[in-house]
Amino acid sequence: MAFVTIDDLIDLKKTRTVGIGGHVRPDADCIGASLSLRQYLVTRYPQLRVDVFLEEIPASFQFLVGSDAVIKDGATDIDSYDLFIAVDTEKGRLGDAEAIFDRAQRTANIDHHVSNHGTGDENYLDSDASSTCELIYDLLDKETIDQKIAEAIYCGIVGDTGVFRYNNTSPKTMRIAAELISYGFDFNELIDRTFYRKTYVQNQLLGRVLMESTLFMDGRCILGVVTRKMMDLYQAVSSDLEGIVNQLMLTEGVACAVFLKETDSLEFKVSLRSNGMVDVARVAEIFGGGGHVRASGCTMNGTVHDCANNLARYIEEQLRGDS
Repeated sequence: MAFVTIDDLIDLKKTRTVGIGGHVRPDADCIGASLSLRQYLVTRYPQLRVDVFLEEIPASFQFLVGSDAVIKDGATDIDSYDLFIAVDTEKGRLGDAEAIFDRAQRTANIDHHVSNHGTGDENYLDSDASSTCELIYDLLDKETIDQKIAEAIYCGIVGDTGVFRYNNTSPKTMRIAAELISYGFDFNELIDRTFYRKTYVQNQLLGRVLMESTLFMDGRCILGVVTRKMMDLYQAVSSDLEGIVNQLMLTEGVACAVFLKETDSLEFKVSLRSNGMVDVARVAEIFGGGGHVRASGCTMNGTVHDCANNLARYIEEQLRGDS
């Protein structure tokens, strides 16, 4: 079952509490979608209690409206929300909020990932959209959007389109972006703050990963790795790794980039990027992950060598045209 607007989900006779959750390790699109949706609901329906459940928001996004109200550990005094909306993910990647989603009276799912087939009672899914924030914009009554809501939506679109450089940027995406900046926020500063500006630690890690990266498959793929030891050495957090896989992908002649972050002994979070020659969503799904044709991820077990070899098998099949 689908809905046409966010307001279709709100029956004030039955809805007093709304929960919103995004995926673990939230990125710009997830954060922007969650916070813009929350601000819209509290503005349009002040009688509602609206809670957002996300893991720690990186410092570069904490200027967005409502970031200070995010519940980071799933702790809430509400046993069952009247409505829970999962954004930018299916329910299986909600982290601590998955159990809250399951207990809700009604659920909805808004997402643009091709691997998501809908895990809500009602779903709004479009894998052709540049971002979940683009879908959020479609769903909102434009008369209620204000500068803060527009800023959060724009932030998510910028993040998932690589500042409008990726091929998921459509004419519609650009029209929406133009409408959003008409609300008067400083979009140049927003882009610098959330996409380009790096801390000293981030630049140190990026430099080390690039220096130690490995080309394989006749130079068509590149591998970068961050270990727990490296994270400890630089006193880094997960958000300090943002953008590394995209930088790897800019290497001349590379069709696919693989970035491994060690999360536990013999366990790695895998980020995959492609120029389109490899459908990395298909590769990620083999290992229990998912995402987009050009940007996907999963979690794998084994050594760095094990993970790289297992991924290379399926990447090479596509590069050879075997699948």
